[in-house]
Amino acid sequence: MEGWDKGTKSVVGEIPLLSTRAGPRDGDAWRQRLKEEYRALIAYTTVNKSKDNDWFRIAAANPEGTRWEGTCWYVHNLRRYEFPLQFDIPVTYPQVAPEIELPTLDGKTHKMYRGGKICLTVHFKPLWAKNCPRFGLAHALCLGLAPWLAAEVPILVDSGMVKHKDDEAAPADAAAASGSAAAS
Repeated sequence: MEGWDKGTKSVVGEIPLLSTRAGPRDGDAWRQRLKEEYRALIAYTTVNKSKDNDWFRIAAANPEGTRWEGTCWYVHNLRRYEFPLQFDIPVTYPQVAPEIELPTLDGKTHKMYRGGKICLTVHFKPLWAKNCPRFGLAHALCLGLAPWLAAEVPILVDSGMVKHKDDEAAPADAAAASGSAAAS
């Protein structure tokens, strides 16, 4: 945890560490791991809400807990930018971290792989490997996705690659208004 700011250390310290080393193919052990994952996600969400830093919603998209979907957001210049979020649990989980996808940003930054998978190889994957199996999905969001959003969203917005939803609706509204004015 050296090199981390106090806020990050504080939040990470409040996310429970996991103990079950099990992946999707491990039957009852996987179900135990999922319970630990949910406990950690609930704790992380609670910490975020208590610090007025709520920035994602996520849930298992299937009963096996191998596909996860949700929404994440980042506030830049007092405007909230929302992105659909999804990932699959790798068969080799927890030895291998999930590849977090933001499909609507696919192709908009070089810090992303095909399909909208965010690049976590240099900074996060060594940390994950060092802390396996204690790290889980909450840790991936906290130490992987959150810093990625903080680094990339401002650049994407300032370069015009990402537009706020109100800005995207404005040209369509203006065109509709001018079209109805021309018709009268």
